[in-house]
Amino acid sequence: FMTADPKKVEKAFAIRNLSYSEAMELSHFGAKVVYTPTIQPVFKKNIPVKVLNSFNPDAPGTVICSSDLNHTDSPIKGISSIDNISLITLVGAGLVGVTGISSRLFSSLAKNSVNVILITQASSEYSITFAVNPADTRKAIKAIKNEFEAEIDYKKEITILLEENLSIIAIVGEKMKNTPGISANLFTSLGRSGISVIATAQGSSELNISVVIKNIYLKKALNVIHDGFFLSKYKDLHLFLIGIGTVGKSLLRQIENQQEKLLHNHKLKINLVGISNSRKMLLNEGGIDLHNYLDRLNEEGVKANINEFVAKMAAMNIRNSVFIDCTANEDVAKLYNKVLDSYISIVAANKIACSSEYSLYKELKTKARDKNIKFIFETNVGAGLPIISTINDLIKSGDKIIKIEAVLSGTLNFVFNVLSADVPLSEAVRMAKEKGFSEPDPRIDLSGIDVVRKILILSREAGYEIEKKDVEIHTFLPKECFEGPVEDFWKKLPHYDEEFENKRKKLEASNKCWRFVAKLEDGKASVELMEVGQNHPAYHLEGSNNIILITTERYKEQPMIIKGYGAGAEVTAAGVFADIIRVANV
Repeated sequence: FMTADPKKVEKAFAIRNLSYSEAMELSHFGAKVVYTPTIQPVFKKNIPVKVLNSFNPDAPGTVICSSDLNHTDSPIKGISSIDNISLITLVGAGLVGVTGISSRLFSSLAKNSVNVILITQASSEYSITFAVNPADTRKAIKAIKNEFEAEIDYKKEITILLEENLSIIAIVGEKMKNTPGISANLFTSLGRSGISVIATAQGSSELNISVVIKNIYLKKALNVIHDGFFLSKYKDLHLFLIGIGTVGKSLLRQIENQQEKLLHNHKLKINLVGISNSRKMLLNEGGIDLHNYLDRLNEEGVKANINEFVAKMAAMNIRNSVFIDCTANEDVAKLYNKVLDSYISIVAANKIACSSEYSLYKELKTKARDKNIKFIFETNVGAGLPIISTINDLIKSGDKIIKIEAVLSGTLNFVFNVLSADVPLSEAVRMAKEKGFSEPDPRIDLSGIDVVRKILILSREAGYEIEKKDVEIHTFLPKECFEGPVEDFWKKLPHYDEEFENKRKKLEASNKCWRFVAKLEDGKASVELMEVGQNHPAYHLEGSNNIILITTERYKEQPMIIKGYGAGAEVTAAGVFADIIRVANV
């Protein structure tokens, strides 16, 4: 006997000992190791039965006897299932307080050789529900209609309801009796994975708790229940990655390098099961090797389609799944709602969803909270810096954000730091693009749009209901630079080199420098290029670093300062990786 069907639950293991009652319950609910009635004679005579594996007879096997020899830590011994059943319900006022209804119902079924697998009844007596094999469904309904013809057709007091394509899962164990929290663990495990329980039954002996679910969720349900009750050697996390540009590739490289340590030190096994770029996509429940994922994508992948990717991901129905968005694509962001509806957590480096309409931002956060899954986007601001999580911690602890002043564009900070007599503006922007600091189209950074998105997200996380149109924007390049294709932009940009060099010399002479600053103050947000002196914390900001000054009711005299790398594929990927670990909660 195994703790679950090994064909459906990879982590299932052999049960060393079962009582006669436990063995009969598991057999009745689908564990086809022994035929249930054959246990009854040995049970009566108290004869131990040893069940061995015919393919591995030297293994210990399972002993069925009257006492528990195993002393397992888990309150349950095993999980069994019947893959396909139909659920029939009699419902109506004609059942309430009427003597003999159950007798008439089950006598009529017995007369027609209908085997009832499970029975549950509402305490109000308003309904009786029972499960049968699909082959007996029509026969059962006909028998009920004949028996209750008057109540159904004439008095209209009883209605027959039928639900098909269902499965029963039973958790079995004598230690469940008088052990609190068993049902809570069972229903919590299912609820967190978005699996609804259609019916449930539990006898007064507490030997068995049975639940009825849609059979499309059977494999997922068996796995989450098994993980919930048995101390597994490790926790699985299944990743679906969209976007394998510089950040995506760096992320997969970091995961590959860290996989062994995570498994050994934190009992976390990360499996890449879906991947897509703009051309091809590949989904494989068995896993995609991180060492040769590009080769497999090119050889086995099909034409990329984000809608199909999300649909197939949902259809795979794998527990502990995470959707990772390493794109800057609006179409991907529009599908976050569907992803969350499938009870799949989201880790987003893509800023579009959280910086679009406030209503969508709020909806996504609320939906993730209500479904008890994660929607994490730490890298939306500051790459790998812990900015959003810090703001969340401050607010959760009762503090209030009064003001935020920040240099949030690693790209612009890099540009204004390398700007010199030898490096004109156009060359500085090109360098930022080549080093991977800027967006694919650098105008997103230069226009301030990227910073607007970031201060918008921080403002919302700080508790302010702000829309993009509410952010005041002061650009430092003329409008014509942001019109037309990006190729035209690269041609126009050198025309402003001399103007910026003249301004830079004046700034340098007065011991000042440029910083593109985002502000939130008095509930209003703005972004602009500012001249800052040596006494400003942002003056000495190097390279592509970011700096965030957070003034709160507690940090009023001296703001909290977070400073560090705010751009680059490696640090952004590291931030995404950290968010994935947060989803795993290890």
